[in-house]
Parts: sequence; structure tokens; C-alpha cells
Amino acid sequence: MAIPTYDKLLRPILSLGEKEPFTRRTATVAMIQLFSLTQDEAEKRIPTGGSTTIGNRTGWAMTFLTKAKLIEKVARATYRTTQAGIDFLVSHPTEITQADLRKIEGWEEAWNTGSKNRQTDNTSVSEPTTTSNETATPYEIIDREVTALRADLLGRLLQTILDQSPEFFEQLVLDVLIAMGYGGSREDAAHRIGRSGDEGIDGRINQDSLGLDQILVQAKRYHPDNVINRQTIQAFIGSLAGQGVNKGIFITTSSFGESAQEFVLRGAATKIVLVDGSQLIDLMLRHGIGVRVTHNYQIHELDQNYFDESD
Repeated sequence: MAIPTYDKLLRPILSLGEKEPFTRRTATVAMIQLFSLTQDEAEKRIPTGGSTTIGNRTGWAMTFLTKAKLIEKVARATYRTTQAGIDFLVSHPTEITQADLRKIEGWEEAWNTGSKNRQTDNTSVSEPTTTSNETATPYEIIDREVTALRADLLGRLLQTILDQSPEFFEQLVLDVLIAMGYGGSREDAAHRIGRSGDEGIDGRINQDSLGLDQILVQAKRYHPDNVINRQTIQAFIGSLAGQGVNKGIFITTSSFGESAQEFVLRGAATKIVLVDGSQLIDLMLRHGIGVRVTHNYQIHELDQNYFDESD
């Protein structure tokens, strides 16, 4: 039997989660057994070698089921079928297709990743269009699939950050800032504080070797719905003043309310930069923090100017 495509795995995985919680690893094993894959088929890897083909397709099936809210995370890397998923199994007794998932209310919104305040096209990711391969151009197909890959990565990256400890997040934030060039190239430029009595300060970056010019950092690993208000930012500014520093960066996995943003924009002697969850994810991608490049394609196009004869 050939390795099943991810859409063939949708209903079996949903059915698996109705019986017991599962992980991507246990779901992959279950799919190998269900479809009676040979050892060679089970071990066949995707072109980059990063995972097995069946494991990759299982992961994608789980992503689509999660976006449709038919399965949900119940523990670290562990999922189960929701009540909506159980009802969906009843109404779809034979198979489930991606077209079926697209009919679920909230499907398109589920692919919008990051802050509700993101407005620019280059920081907004949505589920790709439903144009079929039969009518789409090759470029449209590529753009659609890259968009889907990016949306999936952003969602998984944010959730993985939320699954880590506060101490890990504090170090991650400093790694991102150092990668951006804060503190120069010195390895000892950044220090994680994050302890009792730190007045809410989680990190310190020395812009010069003697520490005369410092930036203090506060890192808050909040759920995306936990909007940070003006009072929190005022408290941060108070902490900076208490330590005699006039530069600060407040980074969160959630977002900032209008009152917090307006307070910073009005300006003060203390310079504050606010970085929300969407911006943080973008910076991690841009500077290669917590992610790696698995594919790098070049698409060539005919240079007509080269072939046009001059008059």
C-alpha cells in the first residue's frame, strides 16, 4: 500500500483521539499500523530528511484538525478529540476532506496568527485561497503552499514558546536582542536577571564594555488574549527609574492595549520599545532564533532583455 496523503489521515486521527489522548509520534505509529505500511514505506523520508513522509503527513493532518477545532491540546504535545470532533465523526462516517473542514465556522480566522493589532500585509498570515490546482498558475500554487507553511510555523512556534518555562522565555528574548545587534558582538553583553527582588526586570544589556549605557528588558510570557495595559508599562518605567536607566524594551507573547501604546508614543525621558507576540515571532524568523531553514529554492525566469536585439 502506498503512503497515504494527509487528507486520508484526517478521519483516522480524529477517531484515534476519540478513544485516547495522542501525540504526533503515537499517531504516526497508529497510522503506520492502520495502513499496513512496510518498513521501507514507514522509514521513507521527505526530501530534506527532516522527518519521515508518514510523520510529516500525520503532522499536517493534526494541524488541519487543530485549526478546525476538532482536536485540542490537553498537555505538552498531547491532543484529544473535542466534542465538536466527535460530532464531526458522526456526520462524516466515511471520510473527511479539507473541503469539509473549510465549511466549519471560524476556519479562515483560525489561520490568522499573532496579534489582533497587526495591520500590514507583510506581517499578516492567513490560510491560502481555495483555488484548485487545475485553475491556479504554478506561481499561485507556490504562493499558496508557502503561505500555508508559514501560517503553520507561526502558530506552532508561538505555542512552543508558551509551553516553555518563564526562565527559558527570558533567555530567548535576550538571544533575539543580541542577534539584532544590541550589545554589539560581545558574548557577555546580555545578562538574565529574573529573580526575586528584581523589580520586574528580567534582563540587562550593556551597550558598552563598562556598562555605562544599559538597556533593561522585561519579558512576559502571556497567553495571546492577555492584553497588557498602561499600568503595567508605567510600572516598568518605574522599575527603570529605580535602577537609574532610561532605556527599556518590553517584550511579550501577547499584545499591548491602546492605552499602553498611546502612553509610550506620548514620549517621556525614558525611552521604551514595545514588542508584541507577532513582532517577536517575526524577529525570531528574521534572525534564525528557534527555527532553521529546511528548503531553499531558486525560481528562474527568462530574461527577455538579454535576448532582445538592440536597434
